[in-house]
Amino acid sequence: MASFYEKTVHTTPIFQGRIISLQVERVELPNGKTSTREVVKHPGAVAVMPFTNDGRMVVVRQFRKPLEKEIFEIPAGKLEKGEDPALCALRELEEETGYSAQNLQLVTSFYTSPGFADELLYIFEATDLKQGSVRPDADEFVETRLISLEEGLKLMETREIHDAKTVFALMYWQNKRLKARLGE
Repeated sequence: MASFYEKTVHTTPIFQGRIISLQVERVELPNGKTSTREVVKHPGAVAVMPFTNDGRMVVVRQFRKPLEKEIFEIPAGKLEKGEDPALCALRELEEETGYSAQNLQLVTSFYTSPGFADELLYIFEATDLKQGSVRPDADEFVETRLISLEEGLKLMETREIHDAKTVFALMYWQNKRLKARLGE
């Protein structure tokens, strides 16, 4: 099998922010030529699919500046350096929704945009929820809502759910329901 590895020859830092950094990398291609790559470095993140005992999922509505609109999303947040993803998931769930989970299970992880970013997102399923009080960050304004799968699919149709992690959550939920009906 051929290797398509690109050796980094030089890195130029462009921007260092609170959440991300941007760098331009000059790389040597497999054919010996050089090219540049713009790379966003991100510490990673978690997202939580919180399911209530009555068969609904907890989502939050918030304004997303890059999109210039409000959307519904599953709770999520950035990992702190060296932080355990499961602990981050429990923290973000409680801060954004007020719910705590007695059971938390890692479902998968994936790179959100591997063409230009190294962000790895861990997706957890949270069950046996207990309601508490919401404690969002000072610059975070969220509204919590409980939705059925059917409501979630409608929100996806109207693009009120319009992000990859929440679309994944709906597809996961739909597949899980189908498997339960088939007795798998």
